[in-house]
Amino acid sequence: MVFLYSELRRLACYYLQQERPNHTLQATALVHEAYLRLLEQREVQWQSRTQVMAVAAQMMRRILLDYSRGHESAKRGGNVNRVFLEEASLTSKEKTADVIVLDEALTRLAKVDSQHARVVELRFFGGLSIEETAEVLEVSPATVKRNWNVAKAWLARELKRK
Repeated sequence: MVFLYSELRRLACYYLQQERPNHTLQATALVHEAYLRLLEQREVQWQSRTQVMAVAAQMMRRILLDYSRGHESAKRGGNVNRVFLEEASLTSKEKTADVIVLDEALTRLAKVDSQHARVVELRFFGGLSIEETAEVLEVSPATVKRNWNVAKAWLARELKRK
């Protein structure tokens, strides 16, 4: 359990480093919320660490998205949370995309190709390696690399349109 907490904390810290500087959600709160949601998963047969991390990544993404939406509505369209997308993740460091726009683009990608969207979710939001992502998706690492490259290009194009 200590290992899980430290992994979730590492993931939460990574996510929150990508957020706006005055973000009020703390890593500990994000970890606790994700952990509580993991505990609510009664029907899941946990098979590996990567499966747990993949689900946790998805939950953290949703928590941050809900938080961003709440912040945006509270500000009535004012400053929205920003996520800096590093070159290795989606686009260049100079470009930013808010969490909601990224989520919308990822939702559109899922309609085009759900596996590409899942790769982005696991790699970018979950912090999983190519090999870990391949394990979760039950495909080869080469397939993950191809899907990752295509998805990054697709998302970069979509985010430039915004």
